[in-house]
Amino acid sequence: MSGAGEGQGSVTVASKLAGYMRGGGVWVPIVTALVAFFAGGIVIALSGADPLSTYKAIFDGTGLNWFFPWVTGDDRVIAAGNLQQTLLLTTPLILVGLAVALAFRAGMFNIGGQGQYIAGSVAAVWVGAGLDGVPGLLHIVLAVIAAAVAGALWGGIAGALKATTGANEVITTIMLNWIATWVGIWLFGLGGPLHDAAQESVPVSEPIARAARLPVFWGEQELQGLHVGLFLALVVAALAWVLVNRSVAGYELRAVGLNPDAAEYAGIPVGRTQVKVMLLCGLCAGLAGAMDILGWQYQIVTNDIQASQIGFLGIAVALLGRNTMGGTVVAALLFGALINGTSVRNLDPAVFEPQLATNLTIIIQGLIVLFVSAPVLVTGAWALRRKLRLPGRRREGAA
Repeated sequence: MSGAGEGQGSVTVASKLAGYMRGGGVWVPIVTALVAFFAGGIVIALSGADPLSTYKAIFDGTGLNWFFPWVTGDDRVIAAGNLQQTLLLTTPLILVGLAVALAFRAGMFNIGGQGQYIAGSVAAVWVGAGLDGVPGLLHIVLAVIAAAVAGALWGGIAGALKATTGANEVITTIMLNWIATWVGIWLFGLGGPLHDAAQESVPVSEPIARAARLPVFWGEQELQGLHVGLFLALVVAALAWVLVNRSVAGYELRAVGLNPDAAEYAGIPVGRTQVKVMLLCGLCAGLAGAMDILGWQYQIVTNDIQASQIGFLGIAVALLGRNTMGGTVVAALLFGALINGTSVRNLDPAVFEPQLATNLTIIIQGLIVLFVSAPVLVTGAWALRRKLRLPGRRREGAA
């Protein structure tokens, strides 16, 4: 793997960011989130609304007030429905966040969560809608496995390219995102191979069989109740923690992330490790697609493929979670709550305009990413400045 050496000659930006993120304990993400919400409050105030009332309305819309014992009666029923929606959004965010965090721990930057998520969604709907007469549990298992394999293979492409040619995974995963997007649009577009023939004028897939739908344990399936995929996401997060912190493969992953040259000198197969990591990342993102398709969406609409940004949200989730498995779960819950709490369905227009609230969510997400990564960017810029000035100083000394 001679081409791999080019991409492994020095500590990568992703590994520097991953190393920084592991320092500072839990206080840095907490302070980061608070500062981002404070900045969001300034935006709310400038728009003429009350920040405290707006944030209270957003919090109530998340359903997290369900945990308060004084919330009773109809308010508690509404809170339960809102919390179910928040956790539905949290489930795939955990998995796409892991897809980014695992890559960071290996010194890689996986921007391809969106494409891997789409690949998993396509596989899930293909198996979920295409197999007739298969028993329920087996049908679900087959669809989940198909989604995991599809996502893993899609992520593995970027890993293999980096290991064999030194291709930058940022570039390859971005390109794979677009390939997955347009392949999905072609598959489910009008007259496409997986288009629902019963809806000739609508670019949509066939709905998955009822037997392939994930069981709902809280709420009603017809009302998008909370499905068992949440537990699967938590199990995957726990297994990822064990893998990274309590296994030989995890040690190799972390060693490659800290310094690929030193890892290679120690006998760790750097290229092979990078491929394995990207396979795992794709597997997690593919599972996220399966959870949405089998859990509550039940089919794919081409407009949703273009509009979805969940893979990119995974980057913010991983950054705020400091590339740890537990932190990723908590960050996913925060982002899921923020998205649901600011939705048009939940936020009272009398408190704050829901359309503006959606933009507020994007602002807060961007501020979190900026505040989290700013020290690394400043440090990198300062180091580059010193390198640029060093040749001039050498010439002065020689003179």
